[in-house]
Amino acid sequence: MIKLIKNGVYYLNGKLVKAKTPDIKAREKTISYKILKAHDTSTEENKLKIKFDEITSHDITYVGIIQTAKASGLTEFPIPYTLTNCHNSLCAVGGTINEDDHVFGLSACRKYGGAFVPPHLAVIHQYMREMRAFSGAMILGSDSHTRYGALGTMAIGEGGPELVKQLLNKTYDVDMPEIVAVYLKGRLRKGVGPHDVAIALVKETFKNGFVKNKVLEFIGGGIKTLSMDFRNGIDVMTTETTCLSSVWETDEKTEEYYKLHERAGAYKKLQAEDGAYYDRGIIIDLSKIEPMIALPFHPSNAYTIKDFLSRPYELLKQCEEAGAKLLPEGKGNFKLTDKIKDGKVYVEQGVIAGCAGGMYENVAEASDILGDSPILNSDFTLDVYPSSQPVYKGLLDNGYIGKLIDNGAVIKTAFCGPCFGAGDVPKNNGLSIRHTTRNFESREGSKPANGQLSAVCLMDARSIAATAKNGGAITSAMDEIYKSKIKKYRFDNKIYKARVFNAVKKGDNKSELQYGPNIADWPKMEELKDNLLLKVVSVLTDPVTTTDELIPSGETSSYRSNPLKLAEFALSRKDPSYVSRAKEVKSDGFPKDLGLNEGNTSYGSVVVSVKPGDGSAREQAASCQRVLGGVANIAKEYATKRYRSNLINWGMLPLLTDGEDFKVGDFVYIPNVKEIIKSGQKEFKATIIGKKDITLKMDALTDAEKQIILKGCLINYYKG
Repeated sequence: MIKLIKNGVYYLNGKLVKAKTPDIKAREKTISYKILKAHDTSTEENKLKIKFDEITSHDITYVGIIQTAKASGLTEFPIPYTLTNCHNSLCAVGGTINEDDHVFGLSACRKYGGAFVPPHLAVIHQYMREMRAFSGAMILGSDSHTRYGALGTMAIGEGGPELVKQLLNKTYDVDMPEIVAVYLKGRLRKGVGPHDVAIALVKETFKNGFVKNKVLEFIGGGIKTLSMDFRNGIDVMTTETTCLSSVWETDEKTEEYYKLHERAGAYKKLQAEDGAYYDRGIIIDLSKIEPMIALPFHPSNAYTIKDFLSRPYELLKQCEEAGAKLLPEGKGNFKLTDKIKDGKVYVEQGVIAGCAGGMYENVAEASDILGDSPILNSDFTLDVYPSSQPVYKGLLDNGYIGKLIDNGAVIKTAFCGPCFGAGDVPKNNGLSIRHTTRNFESREGSKPANGQLSAVCLMDARSIAATAKNGGAITSAMDEIYKSKIKKYRFDNKIYKARVFNAVKKGDNKSELQYGPNIADWPKMEELKDNLLLKVVSVLTDPVTTTDELIPSGETSSYRSNPLKLAEFALSRKDPSYVSRAKEVKSDGFPKDLGLNEGNTSYGSVVVSVKPGDGSAREQAASCQRVLGGVANIAKEYATKRYRSNLINWGMLPLLTDGEDFKVGDFVYIPNVKEIIKSGQKEFKATIIGKKDITLKMDALTDAEKQIILKGCLINYYKG
């Protein structure tokens, strides 16, 4: 299905050709290079300083971003800033605080000049596709799935502090990334959807880091066979490959999409020049893609549904064993092999939702597959969340919603909750199939520390509908006989005109911000001293630690406007003792018995892990550690650039180790740390006190990053 080419390739006469003699200069013929350089303010060839055209956030992140920018001198939104409300839409946790955040966001748009999309109107990425993306643009979002590449927009998901920089007229600093050609050929078969292509791509590229921090550029004749919903559905999942961004060739279908959404002027034809050079290549033969299933607990743990159903016990047993490790000893008993009955695998729940699943064509074809077959299994439920109210109305007008309701599906409004554990939490030991973006452990909302654990498999909406039609028995849509001729979608902008508050470039600085009782300022962060003493308060040995494990999603999101309250949840699912240990480091104060000078030595806690930061862009994975007194992470590598950037922006050192055996309670002393940072040393000596001398490393820092760490955090840096 998918072929990886590790070395350079050329795009010649519409074909991908291996490069015998790499010509890096020919990279300039790629779409990606041209967009990056058009937004670059740097004078150095391989060091980019990007200024974005627009930025966007949702209601888990925008309060912290605006508060940080305000503390750093914000007077207006200098570029269009769209605030959506699709994560904390529900007010079931914490009383009024979610709606208080929404009111704060609206008041910020009035004051500083932004656009505000009310709750339930659209999920963040659907709204940005429909109303804000444009060909050749760059958009920065504080959500990891910020991807609008299929529309010719290079979009990047980052932690909140990177958006703060844009609000303060600063730049996004990154080395010129490598560019990877994703060459599409062939045509998809009936029953295969965008999630099948995306999951297959994630499977081939995640674990080997094939495209980590690189830009994916989609080219090739296969693109023309795909509708825009298909392209958008594949594109949004590129985040799970750990690439930096993505962009696609644009064509008449892209132009038609913009016209449909009353923005014809946003279209520009983008095409790689003949002879364009790419650092790596990926060939996807669409005709060979089959319906896929990503088993717990990662989108890359993927198989064809056919393969999975040929050996369900073996594969579900592996998931059981992985799940058992998440439960505290003596609490709970995770079971999935009991889903196998009479040779079939039954699940309790199906969900089609969000920026990946809730698009018009996904829901429409799912409705056609379900046909006139009511969901007869009372143990199985099907929930559908259209990705925006215009999509909902289009589905309603064309009869798809009515048919789904008649057959027992429950239709809900635009909401991202099922993707991060704030909606449709399955029962204990339940198994859900979802056309959403992630299926990390506990991301569906279970609480292993309390002995509760359920799990999610990712599948395309088409196979979810086929499963619903068969009473919850997992079924490939390719095995279903059905007719589907999707009715034309008509976008209705009256919905947005009636409800979206748009004051871009029209802020009223005399207007006041409206604060709820949960919205709190950031606590003071100390500047770094000459030397550094760390106390190890957590050691995580899993091969990868996700941001969901560093700071859980779901119900904790309601507290994300209050740094100290949110920090109480840090590592709660992975290391429940972490918070108390970190607090002890702060409360006990500088250890007097180590013979070190407190006057010139910073002291704080450190988390040691193997590969932290996979998944969400949420800055709180780092800021929670910081407000609890964290001053560094130590890891073998960092899973994503965005997590490393979050550490730096919150004044923490992103330290590297080749594999020293750290223990909770160890003291690690780094002499002359201030000079190490200033001089840009990549390798330096440290001591595990009372045990041995060690070598630590740190990848290169930009001049601005050095100053941010020295000052103690981004807020201090901008205060001067």
